[in-house]
Amino acid sequence: MQGFLWQPEPRFPGSEVRGRQLLAGNLRLGGALIELKGQSPWDVTPPNDAFALALHGFDWLDDLAAIPDAGGRATAQAWLGAWLDRYGRGRGEGWSPDQTGRRQVRWITHALFLRNGQDPAEAQAFERTLGRQANYLAKRWHRTSPGLPRFEALTGLVYSACALIGLETHLNPALRGLAQECAREIDAQGGIPTRNPEELLEVFVLLTWVAQILQETGKRPDPAIDTAILRIAPTLRALRHADGSLVRAHGGGRGAPGRLIGALVQSGVRPSRMKGLAMGFARMASGRVTVIADAAPPMLGPASTNAHAGTLSFEMCSANYPLIVNAGSGASFGPDWRRAGRATLTHSTVSLAGYSSSRFAQRAGRAAPERQGFAEGPTDVSIQTSEVAGGEGIVLSHDGWRRTHGLVHLRSLTLEDHGNLLRGDDGLAALDGNDRTRFEHINRSLPYDVGLRFAARFHLHPDVVVELDMGGAAVSLTLPNEEVWVFRHGSEADLVLRPSVYFDAGRLKPRATKQIVLTSRIRGYGAAVSWSIARPSALLPAPDLPL
Repeated sequence: MQGFLWQPEPRFPGSEVRGRQLLAGNLRLGGALIELKGQSPWDVTPPNDAFALALHGFDWLDDLAAIPDAGGRATAQAWLGAWLDRYGRGRGEGWSPDQTGRRQVRWITHALFLRNGQDPAEAQAFERTLGRQANYLAKRWHRTSPGLPRFEALTGLVYSACALIGLETHLNPALRGLAQECAREIDAQGGIPTRNPEELLEVFVLLTWVAQILQETGKRPDPAIDTAILRIAPTLRALRHADGSLVRAHGGGRGAPGRLIGALVQSGVRPSRMKGLAMGFARMASGRVTVIADAAPPMLGPASTNAHAGTLSFEMCSANYPLIVNAGSGASFGPDWRRAGRATLTHSTVSLAGYSSSRFAQRAGRAAPERQGFAEGPTDVSIQTSEVAGGEGIVLSHDGWRRTHGLVHLRSLTLEDHGNLLRGDDGLAALDGNDRTRFEHINRSLPYDVGLRFAARFHLHPDVVVELDMGGAAVSLTLPNEEVWVFRHGSEADLVLRPSVYFDAGRLKPRATKQIVLTSRIRGYGAAVSWSIARPSALLPAPDLPL
């Protein structure tokens, strides 16, 4: 490397608040907090993989650069210099292709901030390492995992080729690699195999950054990248709740505030309504209310290490406030919480006697939780849509318990009255002779006339105030804006409120919350429960709901 051809602006604004926390020695990354107490950040032991990726990827550089009047420059230069002294020769922590690509983009986009007043020897070391990292990426990008890690590595290589003198020859191979990755990982509907909405957002962000730097440096647009952006944008819009956040599923969170809308605006793709499923999720929207349901099988096999057993679960949002949620990913809180967040019990759907709809291999316990994929789960997930006055409806089913219990889960959701009323029915049924034989075998192991227990769960956002009403027959749900919703159910089940958890990667600990649980038993060859969530003005008499 012989200097800079182009110095692009930082792509995503940092936070001054987080920057000042860094100056105070509070390193908060990957859902964990470490107090430096005068140490270098390179002296600490990362508590989890996400922390290590963000640390060596220099994610914190955005926040130090956001402090007015370059108040974070001295700290940024000191931490950069310490990294160069320890790792700049190309060995040790931080030298994986995804970490290196992530770091390369940060260094290039913050080069003016970092180099202003930098010691000449450190400036030489900085530029020398930029070249070393680019050459490392050119040789090693294909050795990292497919999907987001590989997109990160290739984005770093594209930035190197567009911004650094002497590295221009890396551009065409990098773009060919990105084209191959887009073809392999992004399907015709704009989804990715993991079905992780937040991961899809991060891939989209990287592709928009690549398109932007190609345009800024006068390079030819890449058709494969532009096509991928056009496919992903409507899918992300369909996965977005009314409050602008993503549905939380399969290891993904709500997305950093402003990241989704910023990426969509930067892409230049005009809004359009997507027909059918978006990456396997069904979206209903009416008035100010959105309901998004998981309507496709999860990944199975070795690559499903982040998949969740949440088939047919749904989240519900009213304007800017989440109401019904899934617990989310517990990965940043340790292996036990990570495993708990993947279970059916922590999703707003039906659970069967504590038996998840997707399951690990019988000997999966011998492997570390972060390496465990699902060995079995739903393979047939169906959906039918319908139009109703003032809204829309869907009917779903999955066969996740068919092999084990002979049962199929059927769920109907209808958003009515311009978003003021959500009706639901949940049933479990043995549909044919083989199913009934298998179900009878399971039933014979239970005490006489007890029946197999199942529960429909509705996990509530921690900001929702919950109160039992009507002698326990209904639940009042009050949002932070004082908007009230009422949950009611038919006489087929028992209603209880139980503790639950909500995993927020921006917090240091899981948040306590509540869940509504409708419990019933299967007698005969099936059973069903009915329920509704409505604003009080929308509470109307219905045959299956008590007044």
